Amino acid sequence: MAVDKVLLAAPRGFCAGVEMAIKALAWMVRAFEPPVYCYHEIVHNQLVVDRFRDLGVIFVDDIAQIPPGRPLMLSAHGSAPEVVVAARASGGYVVDAVCPLVTKVHHEVKVRAGKGYQIVYVGHEGHEEAVGTMAVAPDSVHRVESIEEVDALPHFDQPVALLAQTTLSHRDWATVAERTAERFPDVWQPGSSDLCFATTNRQAALGAIAARCDAVIVIGSANSSNTRALERMAREAGAAVVCRVNHPREIPSGLGGIVGVTAGASAPEELVEAVIDYLAPINGVEEVRITEEDEYFPPPRELRDLLSSVDVLATLSLGGSLDARPPLRDRSIAASDVLEQLL
Repeated sequence: MAVDKVLLAAPRGFCAGVEMAIKALAWMVRAFEPPVYCYHEIVHNQLVVDRFRDLGVIFVDDIAQIPPGRPLMLSAHGSAPEVVVAARASGGYVVDAVCPLVTKVHHEVKVRAGKGYQIVYVGHEGHEEAVGTMAVAPDSVHRVESIEEVDALPHFDQPVALLAQTTLSHRDWATVAERTAERFPDVWQPGSSDLCFATTNRQAALGAIAARCDAVIVIGSANSSNTRALERMAREAGAAVVCRVNHPREIPSGLGGIVGVTAGASAPEELVEAVIDYLAPINGVEEVRITEEDEYFPPPRELRDLLSSVDVLATLSLGGSLDARPPLRDRSIAASDVLEQLL
């Protein structure tokens, strides 16, 4: 392989919601005897899921599969209200690792439906986030993902609201949103976009390098919506070769020239490093950064309470002072580092 240079998009990889969810599940693995259960994949990435599975985490798609009393985490994509209720009724320790941005959309659905709105929800059919969001008000939500589906919506006598799956690409969102506004001129939209800032940043970073690349490698799993959006974007930008890979061994032979590299919001940095090592660019790596990200989502409330209790007990058992004990420094620990330490 004769790769001249790698253009490395930044930001890339883990978003704040994924950081929070991975670190939360890692804490649960350390705090409880296996198995720890997780409702759906914690995030959509093969390496991450396989690593936790190796540590005794069991991923399930039905709360009924979980034995009563076992610890359970609900995934970052958000869960239907009835799933959350069933989980808490199971008698085990439950941590809801839903991304706060998804919680925002759930809240918008609940409020608008409560005010009598019909909700046009732009999202991918069958995606876990879309399924969980629609379940908040199933009689009021109408999922669409194309102009044709917007045109097929009935006339509504009630007011109409427009909401979105957080991981959509801006291009997927924009055309459908425009057509919805044409059909329903008085449509209500939230004051701040439902689209995830991290997803938007990763797409913008890829856009900054795509035109300079002979090939683009997008790191991430096939069931990751934001990863597939990056893949489509690279193709639309005219890259001659576009590869979505879970691992360096999936990279086709014969790549040359300038190769762009990015990673979906669920892909760990260790995969990025492995891909660059495999490409071994003759003239090194140029990182192209379009913005800094400093967003931080703290651990879920249930886990914060647990960690605080453990910290207090440990301090007292060692004869320390509660007032003098150092603060828990979750923010300073990167989820990629946590994943590597789990090996």
